Amino acid sequence: MRLDAASYPMIKQFILTIPVRVVACACLTLATLTLSMAGHAALTLNNTRIVFDSDKRNTSVVVRNPSNSSYAVQTWINTETDDTTTTVPFATSPPLFKINPNSEQLLQINALPNALPQDRESLFFFNLQEIPHASTEPGNQLNIAMRTRIKLFYRPQHLKGKPTEQLKSLTFSVNESQAVKQLLVNNPTPFHITFIRLEVSTNGHLHKISSPEMLAPLSQQAYPLAGMHLNETSSVLFSVINDFGGYTQPMTLPLQSTR
Repeated sequence: MRLDAASYPMIKQFILTIPVRVVACACLTLATLTLSMAGHAALTLNNTRIVFDSDKRNTSVVVRNPSNSSYAVQTWINTETDDTTTTVPFATSPPLFKINPNSEQLLQINALPNALPQDRESLFFFNLQEIPHASTEPGNQLNIAMRTRIKLFYRPQHLKGKPTEQLKSLTFSVNESQAVKQLLVNNPTPFHITFIRLEVSTNGHLHKISSPEMLAPLSQQAYPLAGMHLNETSSVLFSVINDFGGYTQPMTLPLQSTR
């Protein structure tokens, strides 16, 4: 469960404040700062995703602070719905800490007793929220608490092989529903598949599918193919993100149907 920052004296020193005399422009300022600071969190992680093997009791993440400022840090695990009420079988330790400038903190993720499926991976999310220290400089201030959120895959021990070793098991076909063409991707593997590149090739022309959703294990996902003319020689070119956050070499597989 996510902790209430207002309950901790350390967090109180880092609480976000907006002076009354700047309330009139706070909305505009907040919007401007949010846009300019997006993707520029001060703290960094040594992972872009976490794979938690079920035969382990815990795994670790390193939080680094390369900046010249101190931060209060809050960490928790939740589900894709991003709520604070759904029970999850993981706990972070410590869930709340202070990290000094140019230092790092080893964070442990502990597994709790659970009844998660054993025939496939389960998806959770690791959250890290940084709260900057209130400046002692005079004048109006607007501090923003930035949050980093990365995927955590719980992988049952008996699942054989690695996700990247089973990519040839993916099947691609085309479906047309209400005059709308869709690329259907079937994932018969027990692993999540995250595409970094997904393109359909016909006669040397490529149709790029922008921001394709992640494929869940043992599932099928449809992606729009508006304006794409297909034939029996059409194929799919794709690359996915591996367990370490890197990209696989592009792979080409045929379309099973062009109906």
